[in-house]
Amino acid sequence: MHGIGHHWQAWTPVLDLLAERFDVIAVDLPGFGASPPLPPGLPYNAETLAYAVEVFWAKLGISEPHVAGCSLGGYLALDMASRGVVRSATALSPAGFWSRSELFYARSVLRLLRAAAVASTPELVGSPAGRAFTGRLLVAKPAQVEPAALVAGVAALRSAVGFDDMLDSFLWMAPPAPPKVPITVAWGEHDRLLVRRQAVRAGRWAQQRVALLQGCGHLPMSDDPELVARVITDGTREPTPGLTDAGREPS
Repeated sequence: MHGIGHHWQAWTPVLDLLAERFDVIAVDLPGFGASPPLPPGLPYNAETLAYAVEVFWAKLGISEPHVAGCSLGGYLALDMASRGVVRSATALSPAGFWSRSELFYARSVLRLLRAAAVASTPELVGSPAGRAFTGRLLVAKPAQVEPAALVAGVAALRSAVGFDDMLDSFLWMAPPAPPKVPITVAWGEHDRLLVRRQAVRAGRWAQQRVALLQGCGHLPMSDDPELVARVITDGTREPTPGLTDAGREPS
């Protein structure tokens, strides 16, 4: 599950790696990517988006899958774990563990990115300056992101009909209830959107250490696909006390 304003293709770098062990389904959340918006009257918030994903997998005949998400998608994964509707959950830099000032900062950056996406052209986005501006806020290694993938990501942000309402819902987003199934929380060492000190709060909430993804930004799938695939795969196994080999405890 992707973050706000993004699409399922954010997971493309790790899909083949995960498909070696799992049947993998990447989704566009309602109002994002190619998915239609929510029906009139349904609010954009974590609860409705999580429910929509659960309805989707039920229609596919799936019960209690392993789930993984990044940013907003990470929060959805933890929400599902708190209700025990999944087998395990892996959350990469999940939303919801911010302070008031950190939330204000994140919302400001996201609005800036949205405005830039609306005003940009494919040529500008694909230029070195465009890649540096857009990329460095979200990834640690923007040179590794294919220009076509960056252009598609900006287009998804531009056309995301659920963006504004979902962003407003962040004002009332609090950490989910304690998880009922095994979870893994990992944070990009160079996350510039949801800064890594939020990982400490996430660790207190989860009552476990949070793995630090070394050399990664907010979207670690692009920075280090092998590392992310390993963290997700390890998260589907029985939990072991202490750190994974993904990194060290954040400070």
